[in-house]
Amino acid sequence: MTTPILHEVTKVSATQDVDVYIVNVDLTDMNGERYVCDYCSRPDDSFGLNPIIRAWLTDNPDFPIDPYVPPAEPTAEELRAMMPPISPRQLRLALVRNGHSLASVDAAISALPDGQEKEESQIAWEYGTSFERLSPTLQAVAGALQMAPESVDVMWSQALAI
Repeated sequence: MTTPILHEVTKVSATQDVDVYIVNVDLTDMNGERYVCDYCSRPDDSFGLNPIIRAWLTDNPDFPIDPYVPPAEPTAEELRAMMPPISPRQLRLALVRNGHSLASVDAAISALPDGQEKEESQIAWEYGTSFERLSPTLQAVAGALQMAPESVDVMWSQALAI
């Protein structure tokens, strides 16, 4: 193993943590491999290249540090896409507990226009082993039951607790 080498710093960005930076560096690591990467530099890290980066930061106080920009809040659809799947049992119990009979779900699927979507919805409803929050079957059934997406979100959270 060799001592890591800092060849160049091309960018420094602040993080949400005080005095912690993401530093874009050209380096040679302790295995002798040279590459460009983002390196997370923390003030209390004394391993590898970090002491060299911290010294570089001290020696270059005028180097621009990009301010931290928090990530955008996820949209409602992104949050829905992140919801864990639920089992058929959880879905059916949540529907019934929210005033939707299983017969109304069967009727909603039966009312879909004939074709592939209807057949796939029937198969998913009858034989599915799990349901995703944004699955086409769930979307079709929720629409037919006149459930707003926010209502389905609440029901989904209830189902996760079953």
